[in-house]
Amino acid sequence: MSTPKHGTALERVRGLAREVAKFGAVGGLGVLVNLGVFNLIRSTTDLQVVRASVIATVVAIGTNYLGFRYFAYRDRAQSGRTRELALFVAFSVIGLVIENGVLYTATYGFGWDGKLETNVFKFIGIGVATVFRFWSYRTWVFKALPTPAAASLVVEQRDGQADGQSGAPGGGAHSASAARTPEPAGK
Repeated sequence: MSTPKHGTALERVRGLAREVAKFGAVGGLGVLVNLGVFNLIRSTTDLQVVRASVIATVVAIGTNYLGFRYFAYRDRAQSGRTRELALFVAFSVIGLVIENGVLYTATYGFGWDGKLETNVFKFIGIGVATVFRFWSYRTWVFKALPTPAAASLVVEQRDGQADGQSGAPGGGAHSASAARTPEPAGK
């Protein structure tokens, strides 16, 4: 699912489309969890709108992490889980503030606090925060692994094959790698 850095424009667009689709599938489930928990809390408790929304958002963030790590971004680098989780939480909190800031403004700034209105503005807040989350998660949290072509280029450059060196003795800085690979007899 990593979008190739090298390749045709069509390959990059297809890779990004797959990534957006997987992100959308996980995010869609997160939206359902978020709105479901929000409405459950609103109908069963006397919590204020934004407090109920924050609780629902936190539950959805937990659900989303599992979906992103084990479905949408499962092919991304998995080293440094503590760092990954810390970044995920940090960017999720920023998303939480964006999402609930929209709801807060509508509810307390404009007095739109009916059941339908709060759901509409909660949904709008989720949408605005999703754009930020998509960018931040793919850029900082679930970093793409290097493409195989890029990795082989590094190996070729290390072995002196990329800059036209044959590996013959006296081949400059790469003669040590040439010493490791014997040449066939008769050359």
